[in-house]
Amino acid sequence: MTPRDLLLALVVIIVWGANFVVIKVGLDGLPPMLLGALRFALAALPALFLVKRPNLPWRWLVAYGCTISLGQFAFLFEAMANGMPAGLASLVLQAQAFFTMGFAAMFLGERVRGSSLVGVLVAAGGLVMIGVESNHSTTLIGIVLTLCGAAMWAMGNVLTRRFGKVDLMGLVVWGSLIPPLPFLALSYFLDGPQRIAHALSHINLNSILALLYLSLVATLLGYGLWSRLLSRYPAGQVAPFSLLVPVVGLSSAAWLLDERLAPLQWAGAILVMVGLLINVFGPRLLGRFVAAPGN
Repeated sequence: MTPRDLLLALVVIIVWGANFVVIKVGLDGLPPMLLGALRFALAALPALFLVKRPNLPWRWLVAYGCTISLGQFAFLFEAMANGMPAGLASLVLQAQAFFTMGFAAMFLGERVRGSSLVGVLVAAGGLVMIGVESNHSTTLIGIVLTLCGAAMWAMGNVLTRRFGKVDLMGLVVWGSLIPPLPFLALSYFLDGPQRIAHALSHINLNSILALLYLSLVATLLGYGLWSRLLSRYPAGQVAPFSLLVPVVGLSSAAWLLDERLAPLQWAGAILVMVGLLINVFGPRLLGRFVAAPGN
């Protein structure tokens, strides 16, 4: 990878890692489902006139938008509105890697590797430690909702695998056209028209800037650069960079929001990261060990 592309990868990781802090800022002024509706409306409406629709039937675009966009962020935003810290959310959401593995085995018949099972067990132990230590700043319902968001992200990943080769940027932009109306309907049901009207009429600068970041920077810029990298390098070379997202998420939340985890939660966070590393790099390391002389 060239130094320029390496820098672009790091930009994406920083943008996506800080994304969780920005969500917290946005939720201070807007209800979760309304935040989701506005985020995807802003991401879709300007860009769909500039980005070609991917060569997919509408039913697949709807399925993608309902899982990886609507489902993932409805659960994530609700979790963070119900006490899930931004930094911890960035980490727990990475459980999507294990849900993806399970769903791919169930629906696509993919074989589950032994190293991946070890990674699941290690990460699950870390999640249990995080959940056991849940307190006033980390609610159990927040953890559960974040895991539900991870499962929806994973379902979207499995759908994407069925699409085959597809323009990722086009998929993200046109998939963003699906969630706004369902998000708005959920906000109407959960919050009521009066709260929606009050939030929109009293929207502050922080909420506006958060919306612009979530829609234009995290969604369009982030996925635009990511798709550029995937078009130049094998997925196996690009994907491991995503492991740095929770590192940036935890660091930025500690720095900007003064979030502090209990010692047991830090131990659990480390175990989750170790589990993710085993899942990504385990087969490669095992292959080298088997291929080494004398083995």
